[in-house]
Formats: sequence, structure tokens, C-alpha cells
Amino acid sequence: MNSYLNRRALAKALLVGAAASPFVLRSRAFASSCDDHIVRISSTGAPDSLNPFATWSSAWPLFFTYDSLVGVDAQRHDDRKGYAKAWSVADDSLTWTVKIWPGMKWSDGEPATARDAAFTYNYLLGSIGKPDELNIGQNSTNGMEEIASVTAIDDETLQVVTKTPTRWPIDNYLLIVPEHIWTDISYSDARSTFHNDPPLVGTGPMIVAEFQQGQFVRLMPNPYFRTGKPKTAGMIIQYFTTQDPIAQGLKSGSLDHGKVTAAQWADLSKDPDIKVYESRNEQRDYLAFNTASANGAGSTMALQDPAFRDAIGYAIDQKAIVDRAYRGHADPGVGIVMPVAAEYYSDLGDIRRHFDLAEAGRRLDEAGYRDTNGDGVREDKEGNSFQLELITGKFSGVYEIPIAAVQLIAGWLAQIGIPVSVTQFDSGALGARTKAPADGGGGWDLLVASTWLSTSPHDLLSLGSSKAIGLNNSSYWTNEKFDKYLSEVDRIVDLKKSQLLVEQAARLIYTEAPYIILSYPKGLAAYRNDCFQGWGTEDAVSDWGYFPFDRLKPHNG
Repeated sequence: MNSYLNRRALAKALLVGAAASPFVLRSRAFASSCDDHIVRISSTGAPDSLNPFATWSSAWPLFFTYDSLVGVDAQRHDDRKGYAKAWSVADDSLTWTVKIWPGMKWSDGEPATARDAAFTYNYLLGSIGKPDELNIGQNSTNGMEEIASVTAIDDETLQVVTKTPTRWPIDNYLLIVPEHIWTDISYSDARSTFHNDPPLVGTGPMIVAEFQQGQFVRLMPNPYFRTGKPKTAGMIIQYFTTQDPIAQGLKSGSLDHGKVTAAQWADLSKDPDIKVYESRNEQRDYLAFNTASANGAGSTMALQDPAFRDAIGYAIDQKAIVDRAYRGHADPGVGIVMPVAAEYYSDLGDIRRHFDLAEAGRRLDEAGYRDTNGDGVREDKEGNSFQLELITGKFSGVYEIPIAAVQLIAGWLAQIGIPVSVTQFDSGALGARTKAPADGGGGWDLLVASTWLSTSPHDLLSLGSSKAIGLNNSSYWTNEKFDKYLSEVDRIVDLKKSQLLVEQAARLIYTEAPYIILSYPKGLAAYRNDCFQGWGTEDAVSDWGYFPFDRLKPHNG
């Protein structure tokens, strides 16, 4: 079938439906959800593209339109399966068999089969080593080094063979795309010029029908969704630069769900029509040191010294950050493994630092960073007074770090004779400054930011991966032993062996201290309970999929 004509037909059908419904732009698009049964949610992370091969910033809305093969939600919840119905690994720990839902269709009515999953993976694999390798977006070659082959045995059976044992086939969260849409898209276009304009074609419950960058995304129910067309009339995701209008929208009824600050959470909890909740998640807030030694290096070589970084760790009071910046809605930071990754988490009790400004000062003295002229400011080993640049901001797809946390850090460092200047960036500028030095990034000293990845061993350790410099590794730190641990854990299926490697790697990066983990913030959010039923209990809205938007129902519908 001609994919362009097929998408035009789908677009026409969606627009015809919109013209007869309250979903059209000039109607009451942002009015009451109780009246028109359109779910209105909010986000502060606006996508720059709808192309999963070209951006990391489009999880909302792409998670609603596309399925992962297995991914995080399907392994945690039996009722949240994705593209795959079931999966298993052979006794050789190399051959994975994945069963696809029978009779599944894309939103344009075309069959959705194992061949589309094989196409998605082989599309990525075929780009490895090429100038236009697909390694910059949500759908990336990262982690695919150990994949030997991906084959559609038949329409309902996918076989993934790995070179060494690894859980990657089920832990990855690549989005499965339709072969009939993407087969003629070159790697060069997939990295840049192909925008994947609406209406999209997916297997998820809600299909992106309209995209106004920086403003909103409209989604329509997928009539071919495998468990039946959703009961709501659609979705609107509104994008904001701050969270103040989100709280206001929840109060007024113009929004049904939103992530909020601690102060807003406390205020909204008093409204009988609003339910507030908090949940642990995969976010890690950190203070990163620019450890680059050549291009992109910071203002002083001290940043490259583990003894200097370790001493700074004693000047950071994680409990105070939780209590004063997060109002208690976070866990104090320790290592790179967050508490929600329960199978791998350790409190590192025998090597864990404690907050002690005097001890921080003593360690700085011992490492050779003293205040020799008595002006209250320490000098580095080259005799230059410290004046560090701390940059901060919010990367797309994470909760915002309260500025109070940054202010606390700056205050503590000043008390031990290391003054800092703070510069706050928007997500785009922050991303540019923290790119790999080879790509023009660096030149800063300290970074306060966040990362949000899955609880797979690979993702847990990616903060220290030399292959992820400028991506997940914001400190530019490299360590051969750490890379060896990561390489080994990528080739293991056995949980106990994997746990040991993660523990060893976590201890190594903690003592080397390219990062000081500040906190593991809890997700604070709220939803109105007067228009729809079916919100989750522990996680009212999943961070890894489209739950509960595949099953919400209007109260009066």
C-alpha cells in the first residue's frame, strides 16, 4: 500500500471526526473535560519533534501512540503489556522468542506484526558504523552492540539472538514503528529532516493528530487499539514553561492531570475534587564535575582530581536538600542506583560520606587546596583562587530541581572557601553547554541537573559510560575499570551476577566522585476525580507508558 496516500486517508478521517466533535481547534478545546470527554493533561517538557529517531524530548506524546516491544511497564505490571504478548529466553541465554499480539493493527488499519518489530530493530542495526548512525534519539543504537540478529519467524513470532547473554531484548524501550511508513526514510532524513508529521500511525491507544510546537499536542482514540477503542473522546497535552499555570488549571477544571511542586501539592490536597499523589521514580538529581582535561575543560585542574571532588562531597547535606528544597518529597541521594531499582540499590553504608563542613575543609587542605593568603578563598595547585561556574537547568523529561537546592549548594561551598557563580539555562541551552566537548560542549565547572532512565543495569551505570559522554554522562568522566563493569553487565542475564557488577561499579564511581548524587525526588502530581474514572492507585499515571489513558472512562459517559 502507498504509505503516503494511506496517511492522507487517515488524516482525512481524523479531521472529519474532529469537525463533528469538540476536538476542533476553534471549539472549546480547552474547556471542561466533563462536558466533552477529552482528557487534558499538562507537561513542562515540550517536544521539539515527533520523530523518535531524532529526539529524546518527545516521550509525551509518543508513549501514547507507539508501543515498546516489552519495556518497563510490561515487566512490572501484567496488565500493561506493549507490542509483545509474551517472551522467553532459551537455555543458551542467547535466543529470545517474543510473541506478538495476534490480529493487531496499526491505527491506519494495516496489520501490525512481528515484521514491523524486526524492521524497527534492523533499521537501527543497519545504521551502526555509518556516518548517519541513528544514535541521537529515543530510538537509538545505544545498547545494540550485543545483538546478533533480529528475525520475524512469522507474523506473530519475533526471534532476537544476542552475541552474549543480555536482558536488552526485553529491557530496551525502543518504540516499534510501522515498516510501511518508515521503509523509504533514509538514515540521514531520520536523524534530521523527517519530522514524522501528524497524523502518526501507531499501535497505542491515542494517536497524535495535531502538533503545535511549544503549545499543545492533540490525540485521537485509536479505533484499532488491540483492547478496543478507548472510551474517552481523545487527549490534549498542554505544554507550559512553569508549573504555576498547571496548578491553576487543575483548580479551575481546565486540566485533568499535572505534575506539581511541593507547595502546590499541599495546596491542591485541600480540594475535594482533586487527588494528589507521590511516587518514587527513576530520576536522579546530581552535582556533576567537569572532569574533561583538554577540549571543554573547566577553569581549574582541581575538577579532575578525585580527592578534590571527594572533599566537596562532605560539604553537601543531602538530607537538608530533601527537607528544605523538596519539603520532604524526596529520598536523600547516595549512589548512582536509585531506591526504585530495589534489586540493585545499596546505601553504600561502609563508604558513605556524611555532611561535615570541617571534614570537607580538612580534606581540601590535605589534598593541597588551601587558603594561603587568608582572604577566605582557597587556591588550586596552580596558585589560582577558586571561582567556579555552576550551571543548572532542566533537561527535557525530568522534574525540575528546586532552585533552593542550588542555593544551598552554593552556600555550603562558599563556607569552605570555594565561591561559585550560578547560571540557569533553559533545556535547549543547557543541552548545548553539556554536549560532549568534541561536539562543542563543556567549559563549565559544576552542573546541577537530573537524569531519568530505566532501572536496567545498563541504564543505571550509563552516568559513567565513556560511550555516553555528552549524553547520559554529563561529567565527561572516563574510567576503564568502570567501562569493563558496564560491558560485562550488558552481557549477563543472571540476576545475582548482574547485581554484583552493578554494586562494584556503583562503589567505584562513588569513590571517584565525578558526581555527587543529591536526591531521588518523588514524583508529585495531581488529577481531578470529577470527570474520569480509572486512574491508577500507586502510580495514577505511568512514567513509562500510556497507562491509564487506554482505560479511562468518563463518569457520565
